[in-house]
Amino acid sequence: MTLLIPPRVQDIGFTVKRLLPSRLQQRVGPFIFVDHMGPAHFEAGTTAGDVRQHPHIGLATVTYLFSGAMMHKDSLGFHQRIEPGAINLMTAGNGIVHSERLPDDVREQNTSVEGIQIWLALPTEVEDCEPSFAHYPAEVIPSINLPNMSVQVLIGKAFDIESPVKTASVTTYLDIALGTDTQYSPDFPQQELAIYVVWGNVTVNGELVPEFHMAVLDKDSVIATVSGANIMLLGGEPLAGERFILWNFVASSREKVRAAGERWTNGGFTMVPGEIDWIPLPNT
Repeated sequence: MTLLIPPRVQDIGFTVKRLLPSRLQQRVGPFIFVDHMGPAHFEAGTTAGDVRQHPHIGLATVTYLFSGAMMHKDSLGFHQRIEPGAINLMTAGNGIVHSERLPDDVREQNTSVEGIQIWLALPTEVEDCEPSFAHYPAEVIPSINLPNMSVQVLIGKAFDIESPVKTASVTTYLDIALGTDTQYSPDFPQQELAIYVVWGNVTVNGELVPEFHMAVLDKDSVIATVSGANIMLLGGEPLAGERFILWNFVASSREKVRAAGERWTNGGFTMVPGEIDWIPLPNT
């Protein structure tokens, strides 16, 4: 283990534990933003937890739920319910606007909502691509059961199975359930890797990684647990060049993120059809 990153608790209408970006490290492979959302319950007849329409550039968002459901709507006209086990991939490119809201049935049934939301920074050669959206339901996401370990291959290839999710650069994203007295040594040459502990106590090369912490791995890392755990393994090939972040914008230059902020303030983005309310650019 080369680095241990503690969570920063944020309130964005509901509680999230933020791991990336961190003052300790901005990104791991293309992963430049990692939030553990919830678990949270939302009162019926309210809009608590809804995220009004807001813009992105230069990244791809990936939403993955453990429980509950969310409703995605974007400026391309896509309207998609996200349920546990599915992968929602939205590539912002040169600009997209979306909202994320809680379905009425989730509120009425007092269902717990929990999941992981990430941003993948785009390679510089495609950061200005046309925006796109893809949804992969849970039934197309491959999995494998091994002795004392089960794995959902969300993005990338592992254990000789490959996810259908297509990304702009080489990316690995696995949901791993570890049984008691289990060891696992990831083998992804040329990739930067980290684990996030969703629950359970884990060690990396004998060093404790508590719940809700991220551990950046070295090439010879051995992940172990005595009593079982759920971890996310994430990473990929390093991206060339610097990345700058301003609010929801990621780009290879400060000028691009500043221009995106001005564009949003001046009404230069296509908005989500049928939606009126939106989040203004924060004071920065």
